[in-house]
Amino acid sequence: MTTFKAAVVQMRSGEDPARNIEAMEALVADAAARGAQFVQTPEMTGILCRDRERFRSHLKPADSDPVVAAARALARRHAIVLHLGSTAVDAGDGMAANRAFLFGPDGGTIETYDKIHMFDVDLDGGESWRESATYLPGTRSGLADVRFADGTARIGFAVCYDMRFPELFRAEALAGAEVLTAPAAFTRQTGEAHWHVLLRARAIENNCFMIAAAQGGRHEDGRETFGHSLISDPWGRIIAEVKGDEPGVALATVDTELVGSVRAKIPNLKNRRPFEAPAVRATAEA
Repeated sequence: MTTFKAAVVQMRSGEDPARNIEAMEALVADAAARGAQFVQTPEMTGILCRDRERFRSHLKPADSDPVVAAARALARRHAIVLHLGSTAVDAGDGMAANRAFLFGPDGGTIETYDKIHMFDVDLDGGESWRESATYLPGTRSGLADVRFADGTARIGFAVCYDMRFPELFRAEALAGAEVLTAPAAFTRQTGEAHWHVLLRARAIENNCFMIAAAQGGRHEDGRETFGHSLISDPWGRIIAEVKGDEPGVALATVDTELVGSVRAKIPNLKNRRPFEAPAVRATAEA
């Protein structure tokens, strides 16, 4: 059994990494002052910018990126586990990686994860996104055993659009994850329809806690994100939420004993059975 206080930090990142760092520092400090031991920021904490040239002008390798350095320093300053939900780092050849970082209380890197699934979609109202034109997709899932005062919690990683691919979360749960994460910059349009449903479903079907910090509101580059950063328990109950799309912090206690309790009641991970893939069979002419 492991118990820790987790916080989701909701932001409205813009085009200037320096200003975004200032906002991150203030919100993380607020969460730490309220007793958070694990703090998660949203996807693209460091910059949200649709102008590709301006965006690329800010790209730096992870080991010299100011957002990564600031997050590392925050973890050390507040003696917390800090999950930088993601930020863009230089991946070479003019491409970026949408990378999450997990830092320990000493500022050391526990784990990194590159977003796997690219948000290449055409929505209603002319809203269109092509992440694959800017980002290199990741190729591996991420797991980390994180030590807290009374034990260790196994945490699985994902970013935003990944949450629509349940096989990623199932693989992490089967590998022992007790806490799943999905920091995001969910669009307002898709968020209003699917945000709460998808996050609660991933928590329920894997009997895991879900921690999902989000971007919220209208950003400098014109995009609108949904907000509603939340934490769900393994039963699918939302136990903390930043209501609406304003920047803020929400906290909840994560107790991994509940994971075991729910898995004992509904042992769907144990009850899985192999099956043949469906085959299309010829039908008689009507």
